[in-house]
Amino acid sequence: MAELIAALDFSQPEDLLACARRLSGTLTWCKVGLEAFVKSGPALLHELDAMGFSIFLDLKFHDIPNTVAAAVRSACRTKAKLVTIHTQGGEAMCRAAMAAAAEEGEERPLIFGVTVLTSFASGAMPGISKSPGDFAMELAGLADAWGLDGVVCSGHEAAAIKAATHLKVLCPGIRPKGAATDDQARVMTPARAVASGADFLVVGRPITRAGDPALAAQAILDDMATVTQ
Repeated sequence: MAELIAALDFSQPEDLLACARRLSGTLTWCKVGLEAFVKSGPALLHELDAMGFSIFLDLKFHDIPNTVAAAVRSACRTKAKLVTIHTQGGEAMCRAAMAAAAEEGEERPLIFGVTVLTSFASGAMPGISKSPGDFAMELAGLADAWGLDGVVCSGHEAAAIKAATHLKVLCPGIRPKGAATDDQARVMTPARAVASGADFLVVGRPITRAGDPALAAQAILDDMATVTQ
């Protein structure tokens, strides 16, 4: 069954931790991204780990291979169970990230490569003429060949990527029926994403900005459960 990850995108750590406490017992996964990590650092992840959460550290590393390898080694010490890099960083960078993670042995986090951000609509990617879907498929094929554990893509590419590769798939841009799309250009409902083969769904504002985050998360879990993978 696909896992639901709550994106805890808050500017203040106390707000993030308060939301995490409300979600504890309903969800087992949470995401910490750039805003929260830059402000609070690894200490925040240790607090979430102590609450029992599996942590998705979404920093999207993209640099020269040596720098990304070093960043992955540091990420491995934060208790994160899933870490993102940019597949566009190329083969040497992706392989360096995997080699660094492998140093942790069986306790290493999963390394997922970002394909195309779900905020990009067709024609909005600088210097890239392919459609977001076609470009995501190309990058996923490369990620598979380079040994990554999975990719981040929109739900619209999930089924094709699952059929063509050995990768796990994580889908952001998930919105329940009737929810605002906010700054996301390519969205999908939870049930449709699960039916498309997604292994992880990431949902932020529809959960974290709800009056009752746990109730909102449970409604999404219930929607996901209507689909048999």
